[in-house]
Amino acid sequence: MSHIRSRFDKTADELVVQYTSSLSYDRRLYIYDIKGSIAHARMLAKQNIITKNEADEIERGLKAVAAEIEDGKFDFKPELEDIHMAVEARLFEIIGDVAGKLHTGRSRNDQVALDFKLYIKEAISETLSGIRLIQQTLIKTAEANIDVIMPGYTHLQLAQPVLLAHHLLAYFEMFERDYGRFKDCFKRADVLPLGSGSLAGVTFNTDREFLAKELGFSRVSPNSMDAVSDRDFALEYMAAAAISMMHISRIAEEIVLWSSEEFKFIELDDAYATGSSLMPQKKNPDVAELGRGKTGRVYGNLTALLATMKGLPLTYNRDLQEDKEKVFDTVDTLVLSLKVFSGMLDTLKFKPETMRKASDRGFILATDLADYLVLKGEAFRNAHGIIAKLVSYATKNNKTLSDLTVSEYKQFSPLFEDDVKDITIESSVAARNVTGGTSPKQVEAALKTAKQIACNQ
Repeated sequence: MSHIRSRFDKTADELVVQYTSSLSYDRRLYIYDIKGSIAHARMLAKQNIITKNEADEIERGLKAVAAEIEDGKFDFKPELEDIHMAVEARLFEIIGDVAGKLHTGRSRNDQVALDFKLYIKEAISETLSGIRLIQQTLIKTAEANIDVIMPGYTHLQLAQPVLLAHHLLAYFEMFERDYGRFKDCFKRADVLPLGSGSLAGVTFNTDREFLAKELGFSRVSPNSMDAVSDRDFALEYMAAAAISMMHISRIAEEIVLWSSEEFKFIELDDAYATGSSLMPQKKNPDVAELGRGKTGRVYGNLTALLATMKGLPLTYNRDLQEDKEKVFDTVDTLVLSLKVFSGMLDTLKFKPETMRKASDRGFILATDLADYLVLKGEAFRNAHGIIAKLVSYATKNNKTLSDLTVSEYKQFSPLFEDDVKDITIESSVAARNVTGGTSPKQVEAALKTAKQIACNQ
């Protein structure tokens, strides 16, 4: 708009116009920009800074602009630089000079901060819904496989048997922490910046509490300089998103492993797998791999914005224009990932027999045997050493623990009796009957709690 450059004798270089324009991506903020402007006009009229008729005319024009954008009829002109100027320019065309009164008592600095916070608050709400969706899918999948036993791993080595439901609920807990982080993020984004002006506040008798109520904010910003330069709310969303994507990536990695020929724990639904351009037998876990890959992209967005912010003096600097693309991309990536992985988990076909057979390998009951000796009176460190020698003996003789006779057990400790043969995969799982353990009783209780949580929006 010409009045923005009225101080200058020359028009902006064409490349500079292209270089400085954010309209190609910040246009998605239009609904928040118009919502904020309508509230601002109403406040100006309430405070007798403009007339009621002027405010009504401005509101009518802004709603007309919104309708044009929604109908795809709006002409986005790159020379207008950003969505704020684009909307204001069109408002002038629709209602004439009265449009010039809208910007009374505000700056583009507090205007963009408002738009961005309104966007983040809505993005958080959508993200929370996505988290609940994947949690509900995990609960459903866990319930459908409540009796399935699988090997648990440390260092990707066979460790101890666990219920598949227990394994799945571990991810429920991860996403519940994510849920809490985004809820906390919402609290800190729920602060109205509008009314801060460029940096020092405004000279007009505005009513910021009225604006907060109109726009759904719980409180107003206490410091104008902080309000226009703050992007912590965006960084906090991105940090929480990075952690949540890390959880998605961990699921992705297990899906990739479990669907391989080496594991064969699951089969991916055809809708969530791809074929090979060369090898007709392949069923590739591309969707899971992309989730793993997109996690790095979200990390990069967070790091980039942190780097942008770290050297900025107060207050507003044009560097802040570089925040939106990264945040938009992060929100889009996380929300879509939550939805896609919910669908993929919901359609996974588990192979209980394969999981059960895998649990019989690798001396997975060794810890239970050590615990057996402890219950017979042996010190744990001694028991640990005894079982380590027992495993070494079985390995050298190409035997599993179930192949060993009671006589062979007694060679390593006289405490072994016939009841050592009662130690099984099932008894091992059932024995972990402590809060947070993998026993059926504890997992059923965890499922009940998870359901109560997942129903709480």
